[in-house]
Amino acid sequence: MPRFFIDKAPDEQAVITGEDGRHIAKSLRMKAGEPLVLCDGQGTDYHCVISSVNEQQVVVSVNSAVPTVSEPSISVTLYQGLPKSDKMDSIVQKAVEMGVVRIVPVLTQRCVSRPDAKAGHKKTERWQKIAVEAAKQSGRGILPTVSPVTDFSAAIRQAAKDGAVLFFYEGGGTPLTSCIDPACGTCSVFIGPEGGFTEDEVRLALELGAAKATLGPRILRTETAPVAALAAIMLLTGNMT
Repeated sequence: MPRFFIDKAPDEQAVITGEDGRHIAKSLRMKAGEPLVLCDGQGTDYHCVISSVNEQQVVVSVNSAVPTVSEPSISVTLYQGLPKSDKMDSIVQKAVEMGVVRIVPVLTQRCVSRPDAKAGHKKTERWQKIAVEAAKQSGRGILPTVSPVTDFSAAIRQAAKDGAVLFFYEGGGTPLTSCIDPACGTCSVFIGPEGGFTEDEVRLALELGAAKATLGPRILRTETAPVAALAAIMLLTGNMT
């Protein structure tokens, strides 16, 4: 069923305009009487039926409100070393599908891609749009956010303040089954760019209390590692049953 996010909880009726309204009317070619779901981005779904459609707006009647069932019990933030080319597009999309609440692109010492402030802002806007589309497609109950590009030192210090940090390092570490508490409520995940993290970055992360973790003996690509890590975390915390 088509799914759209709204800024606030609707009353008995809701009016959808802008890009979503045009998408319903022109791309999906939906008609009066067809159902769709609106989500307030706070974990509540509103099951609706279209009352009227035109090129300017779509009016829907709200039939019921129910909690979204797709949100995981653990709140995961992905700190992703900035990769080359357009790999970040796929990482954002897949991470949102896997259930992250926030994605932070991180500028590490070995990052080849090093956008300036203007380019970084444009990239962040693009990634946020990708996150929104992925949230719609995967039935998320919240809109995950993509933060501005952040340097490694600031990122690891912020993550350490927020709670448990899993620092995935190709140089080896503790198996994930021993790092993650099934009852854990929040977690930050660090994935390196092509070339991985430097020894100085690993040292700083460990000094700040991060757990050096491994995804096994194989070296995963930077775009593969976050998907594997998030899938494992969701499984170990009971969110893939």
